[in-house]
Amino acid sequence: MPAEQTYTQEEAHKHFGQTLNGKVWELLDKADRTQAENELMVYASHASLYHWLQVGTSVHHQRGEWLIAHVFTVLGVAGSALRHAERCAELTREFAAELKDFDHAYAFEGLARAHALAGDREQALNYLRLAEEAGRAIADAEDMRIFQGDLNGGDWHGLR
Repeated sequence: MPAEQTYTQEEAHKHFGQTLNGKVWELLDKADRTQAENELMVYASHASLYHWLQVGTSVHHQRGEWLIAHVFTVLGVAGSALRHAERCAELTREFAAELKDFDHAYAFEGLARAHALAGDREQALNYLRLAEEAGRAIADAEDMRIFQGDLNGGDWHGLR
């Protein structure tokens, strides 16, 4: 039996924010998710953001909204994907100075995919162009490599 651990409330929120975020990525990476796992992924993405809102920063909020938008885009739920991608974009504008360069690129990528899923090709292409521009401006080579891999992968819902 594992040793009992005690956490402060702040430590617990941070632990659950990180753990739930990791669970979402584990499920996103799974090729053959069940309906129950898809539901778990939605709940975990929301719960992770809830915990980060208790102890995190505007950066955690922006990234959490992006992750929720991404989950809904992967699952094909256009309305929710758009709502969370737009909230991510609002936070990106509001806290631009606090975010990393890749956060800006991912905000545009999230909007592009959500609009593509919703069938708004013109908006999707506009945001895709902005994502590509922001991606080229990422200063760190490893961050740029990761972003470019993400941008060039996944389902673009007929846009690419």
